[in-house]
Amino acid sequence: MEMGERKKEVFVTVGTTCFDKLVAAVDSAPVKQALFRHGFTHLQFQIGPATYIPSKVSGQEGALHVDYFTFSTTIAHHLKAASLVITHAGSGSIFETLRLGKPLVVVVNEDLMDNHQAELAEELANKKHLFFAPGPQFLAQTIESMDLESLVPYTPGDPSDIASQIDASLRLTSPGEGYVKKEGEGEGFGISKSKAKKDAKKAEKAEKAAQRQQARAAASVGASESDEADPLSPNYGDIPVEDIQSKSITGRTWTGVGELCAEMKDKNVLIRGAAQAIRSVSKKMAFLVVRQTMSTVQCVLVVSKDVVSPQMVRFATSLSKESIVDVEGVISVPNEPIKGTTQQVEIQVRKLYCINRAVPNLPINIEDASRSEIEFKKAEDSGEQLVRVGQDTRLNHRVLDLRTPANQAIFEIQSQVEKVFRQFLESEGFHGIHTPKLIAGSSEGGAAVFKLDYKGQPACLAQSPQLHKQMTICGGFGRVFEVGPVFRAEDSYTHRHLCEFVGLDVEMEIKEHYFEVCDIVDRLFVAMFDHLNMNCSKELESINRQYPFQPLKYLPKTLRLTYDEGIQMLKEAGVETEPMGDLNTESEKKLGKLVSDKYNTDFYMLTRYPLGIRPFYTMPCYDNPAYSNSFDVFIRGEEIISGAQRVHLPELLTKRAEQCGIDVKTISTYIDSFRYGTPPHGGFGVGLERVVMLFCGLNNIRKSSLFPRDPQRLTP
Repeated sequence: MEMGERKKEVFVTVGTTCFDKLVAAVDSAPVKQALFRHGFTHLQFQIGPATYIPSKVSGQEGALHVDYFTFSTTIAHHLKAASLVITHAGSGSIFETLRLGKPLVVVVNEDLMDNHQAELAEELANKKHLFFAPGPQFLAQTIESMDLESLVPYTPGDPSDIASQIDASLRLTSPGEGYVKKEGEGEGFGISKSKAKKDAKKAEKAEKAAQRQQARAAASVGASESDEADPLSPNYGDIPVEDIQSKSITGRTWTGVGELCAEMKDKNVLIRGAAQAIRSVSKKMAFLVVRQTMSTVQCVLVVSKDVVSPQMVRFATSLSKESIVDVEGVISVPNEPIKGTTQQVEIQVRKLYCINRAVPNLPINIEDASRSEIEFKKAEDSGEQLVRVGQDTRLNHRVLDLRTPANQAIFEIQSQVEKVFRQFLESEGFHGIHTPKLIAGSSEGGAAVFKLDYKGQPACLAQSPQLHKQMTICGGFGRVFEVGPVFRAEDSYTHRHLCEFVGLDVEMEIKEHYFEVCDIVDRLFVAMFDHLNMNCSKELESINRQYPFQPLKYLPKTLRLTYDEGIQMLKEAGVETEPMGDLNTESEKKLGKLVSDKYNTDFYMLTRYPLGIRPFYTMPCYDNPAYSNSFDVFIRGEEIISGAQRVHLPELLTKRAEQCGIDVKTISTYIDSFRYGTPPHGGFGVGLERVVMLFCGLNNIRKSSLFPRDPQRLTP
């Protein structure tokens, strides 16, 4: 490895065993020189509170940055960041380091080997990225000889055989080749250090070459011998690729994790899900938490004759988080409540198969991405540092971020909002339609459109289905709705704007008054909110755990105020607004607070807006052409719906379009639609993501957009 390629950290972890010799050895100049020659730049010590704390010493060949700190609960964070981990036999960090696939040096002291040899041997079976230093005095030599570019898999086999291999490789009964003896230690006094070092390297390379050849030869044999040694091997393992290529239909039945309950006690079940957490209790026992959508269940593996073997437990603990697994077992009901899972039962595992393994190092941890601000505050108060997953990181790895319980719930809520929207409108005699998204001219006016070349003709993406849903009314449909994409090219870098969102649009004939449209909005959204509160309590609780919010306050009959009444409330509260101007975000928020305090509702309408701030197709008021037959709807002080009676008179429509700067030629077919007899009509549009965001009290619309598109994001 070339030095200076990037920041490379060495993480040294020493428990409360007072293993002073290891700390002192790593802190020595020879070890630091060896690390520096490997290109390492940072050295971090995490040590037990009773352990020797050395003074900082820089390496003699280029300074290493050295940090010392006592034991911390954030060790996993340091292990993930490290390029090399150094620890001692018996350390609890050995297994986690190997699970992360990190290069690891295990220093084995003769005093500790008797107690930890068997345990170490079994834990390290089938692992890679492993080097041994037979005591602190050999640490520098071990680091010098490491070949990080060509790591050799640790030879698998029976634990007793592995113990022998460790014992042989460590040469605990003799110092080993290349050891430079101190004066007075016996034979070898006077040997040149450089000569001894060269000889040691030569011997080490020869030994490594032999070990590689032996490992390759034993790899395939070892696997088959392991299977033969375990009669229960058919009950666990990685499923071959051909078995998941639609090879056969077995007729097996999978039970949903969310369906598991105490009434199923002693029943045999088969589930499939993601391995959310894997915990090894001992060589004979392990826990596996399996997640399916928002539901989790604890699966227990305990070694027992003819049921679960030690090899099966080891296989379970070798799984990487988020791997997809099939678990078959018997339902049991523990006496004490289970913390950390949604289902209050356990599965006593009988069979365990990995369908697809996740990479060992995930870009984000689901547990980290699921934490709430309350958890961060508690950790901060207690001096603990938790990993915070930022919004950009979440969106860059959205596939993983979507797996959190809150996100699963958010998009179930979104699905239910769309479902109620469709069902309610169909029950009211509305027809579902699909309008084109490639159009010749702007559908809303203004410059905020995505322009493109359409086979040599100028075109743009539709800012709304407005023109075509009106044309369907001209076509005699009477009442229509659409769920589809909407495109806005605005450079709005706010918490509530997107360049693409899902539009929920409605258009309908009006018999007498545009309040007929307002009545549909009223009943639709009250029905929607009632449905969510009655049928989505589990999802709302899940969202509330990570993103706390107050339940939405709304009235059985939605409050309606005029634009002028809203402006007057703001003036009385000391808020100045632009005369006949649109409400800015701050004014909307303030008015929402005033309405909530006075009328006890977070959901209300403002009607009769000034004509000058509405689209060209909005019908003016009969008694004052400065105002319009239009309305907006607000949730928690933010606008979500814009609606109005439309202009269905072609001459007035042409005049209004010209006043708004629209090239009439680009919408001539739209205007001509009204020359053949058209009933008065009106409608409204609302963004699906904004409804979900505001109902759930989320602080950013990107949380309620599956794969957000804003001025800076086009992927994933």
